[in-house]
Amino acid sequence: MRVGAWLAAGVAMMSLVGCTPPLRPLRSLSDPEIQRVMKREQVQGLAYATIENGQVKNVRAFGMRNAAVWQPLTPDTIMDGAALTKPAFAYMLLQLADEGKLDLDAPVARLLPRQPRYSRERSSDFSDVAADPRWQALTPRILLAHGGGFANQRWLEPDGRLHIHFDPGTRYAYSGEGYMVLQLIVERGLGLDVGQEMQKRVFDRFGMRNTSMHWRADFADNVADAYAFDGAVQPHERHYRVRAAGSMETTIADQAKLWAGIMRGEGLRPDTRAAFSSGGLPIATRHQFPTLDGGEATWPQKLAAGLGVATFEDRTGPGWFEGGRSDTTAGFVLCLETGQRCVVMLSNDVRADRLFPELGRQALGPDDMPWSWQFSWLDTP
Repeated sequence: MRVGAWLAAGVAMMSLVGCTPPLRPLRSLSDPEIQRVMKREQVQGLAYATIENGQVKNVRAFGMRNAAVWQPLTPDTIMDGAALTKPAFAYMLLQLADEGKLDLDAPVARLLPRQPRYSRERSSDFSDVAADPRWQALTPRILLAHGGGFANQRWLEPDGRLHIHFDPGTRYAYSGEGYMVLQLIVERGLGLDVGQEMQKRVFDRFGMRNTSMHWRADFADNVADAYAFDGAVQPHERHYRVRAAGSMETTIADQAKLWAGIMRGEGLRPDTRAAFSSGGLPIATRHQFPTLDGGEATWPQKLAAGLGVATFEDRTGPGWFEGGRSDTTAGFVLCLETGQRCVVMLSNDVRADRLFPELGRQALGPDDMPWSWQFSWLDTP
């Protein structure tokens, strides 16, 4: 009977192992490997970092920050954080929630003291939707998960005005406008300065000395110009106004510290950190963009929205990611909870978008990341 019990236990253990593939060690790509794919896609500059066990393992930079005068990109070169600003901002909001200063489930109408028109800045003017009763249903949790019903930006609307397209919280549609509402809640509702709170609660916490929510004069000595898809060069866009949706000025060295700290959950209660990367709002579009017309799809990876990142079920366990691009820059972070591993990539060349899936897989090994949702050019299920 004892032998039979051992055999049964062995079979159970073999089944368990068969269900969860062994974790492949995080791989540090060689310089020639990265330089080869950069040359193939004509990418001027690429910054790359890996994280393992919640600690920064490797930080490197390749290519040029300014090709015309042969200035190399370094780990401390200032680059555009773009959409990676959103999860950093979300992490700050969750700290406020942990301290009881922000109720994630309170309606916007209670959090904002007056009608949503606060300045002559169009990005701070939400009077277009103030009369829509669905405005009252918005909450910070819904907005963090991109469930507010807004277009990504109001200027994408045919009439250039903001609209709520579906009942808040019923579906996912990526929206910078939703994060601007969250910024208003912090600034007008709580009376806090977003730039200062981000500096204290996120950048200083993780030792990010070369990161800010706005342009600083000391950044000018080592800043990356940007390159469009046709190779045209544009000066680095200097963000003088704090924008929760995407004004972070940063470096790859600092981004590595940020994502390692977030992976460890520093500054948050364990349950709040879990909520950050737990999918609460299913994503059922084929692609991320266009946000309101992404086509329908069923994702076996259980693609969903967390509170600042998109989440999925990887063969190794939970995973989450965020990416962003402009006409001239690109960035992407992919994290897997098992082994507390991440790969982080920033580029001053939008063509680097074509490298991210390949480099991500090479570093982390086979995965179930829904690459084609994030990068529609892959055009695969």
